Amino acid sequence: MKKSNDILNRIIKNLMITVSLILAVFLGIREASQAGKKADFSKAEVLVKEGAGFGVSYIWRHQYPAVVWDEDNSKSSSEKKDESMGSALFHFFVSRSPLYRYSSDSKKGDIDYEEADPSYRGYIESGKFYEEHGFLLYDGGEESGEDGSVNAGSPSTKSGEENAKTEENTETDQGNVTSDKETAGSNEPLKDHNKTVNKDDSLTCASSSIWPIVGTTYLKDQLADYDFMMKHFYSVHSSTTAGRDLMKANEFLSEDFTLKGGNDKPQILIYHTHSQEEYADHGPNKPDATVVGLGNYLTKLLTEKGYNVIHDTTVYDLQNGKLDRNKAYTYALDGITGILQKNPSIDVVLDVHRDGVDESLHMVNQVNGKPTAPIMFFNGVSQTPEGPIEYLANPFREKNLAFSFQMQLDAAAYFPNLTRKVYIKGLRYNQHLRARSALIEVGAQTNTYQEALNAMDPLAEVLDMVLQGN
Repeated sequence: MKKSNDILNRIIKNLMITVSLILAVFLGIREASQAGKKADFSKAEVLVKEGAGFGVSYIWRHQYPAVVWDEDNSKSSSEKKDESMGSALFHFFVSRSPLYRYSSDSKKGDIDYEEADPSYRGYIESGKFYEEHGFLLYDGGEESGEDGSVNAGSPSTKSGEENAKTEENTETDQGNVTSDKETAGSNEPLKDHNKTVNKDDSLTCASSSIWPIVGTTYLKDQLADYDFMMKHFYSVHSSTTAGRDLMKANEFLSEDFTLKGGNDKPQILIYHTHSQEEYADHGPNKPDATVVGLGNYLTKLLTEKGYNVIHDTTVYDLQNGKLDRNKAYTYALDGITGILQKNPSIDVVLDVHRDGVDESLHMVNQVNGKPTAPIMFFNGVSQTPEGPIEYLANPFREKNLAFSFQMQLDAAAYFPNLTRKVYIKGLRYNQHLRARSALIEVGAQTNTYQEALNAMDPLAEVLDMVLQGN
């Protein structure tokens, strides 16, 4: 008899769980069909708990009629809600699921909102966000996907001589911008770009004892004009806004990014959220033709300049052998946070990528006499046109913008045609970990590995100028 009762109780228990889950599915489908879109989870949760709880209660009462189910006194007064004990039982079963726990709308005291990115809560919030801004989701969100309209560079059909002429005549449409053929204003003296110059307080580029100014320099008064600055330096994606309250050139220029202290401890971290990004000639005979290969070379250049550099080659965009770029930023956040915790002396964090463009576009410019893939500094500003993305707060947002802006200005002066316009998009891209954080796109999938490598030398020089505070 006892054995028979045990079997019966087991069957009843399994039946209760099965009925609860079936009711949950049907109620969820009903809610979705009535709303005409994805159901509001909080509303569906109430329906599921009440409906499924009723089913469990019904089965329980008919199997054990002698049992008194005291719904009124089952909870303390502080815990009473508009739910039955059947609902509470169903809630207990379903709450064992991690997805249910993370997606619950209840505010628990032990939830750490600072850890939102690597948690399921972050995934769910991101899902809701992407429903409204689906155009951000493409391939992890960071590629410009442009056809050349974002200052993409000279088409590859030009000869070397034509590219050289393009370099000499660049920026001719930028008004009162100084070059080796014109001045920035009637009172501005001509500069001999074949000689080393000291930094002029009215100008905005670094001074160099090695490199002559051969490109374009700008006056502070010019950059104080918001429209001028945005026209010549930025491309803003429709996923976000970059208004006058954020884009303040005088504040960007006043930031001091000089590295303090010696190089006895790590100073710079280079990593790759999308380590599988390859160049056109990648293959068995050239396995290093990836962004990781670029990182190796950039590490070598910066180490030769005296910096203490860590190159993280961890693969963040492959999971179980499958490419997963949409969650790569979450996986990378875990990895680089661990590195920074072990090496708090790191002040510079560089995420090196390559862009994705139309297959017909080959971006290449002549820089220092070499065919070079243009680089593009990329900033995430954690906001949409509707306002800030609260769970992607970035306390270093303005400093990140200033860091890339200063490098952009130095590149324009010393290495014309090296950079495309700075690209601004709506998410954060893990740039919240350090003030000197930058996401750098080097060429695209249509560039050769050598064209991308040729961009690393001037990039190292520009970075060194900013970090030396010249």
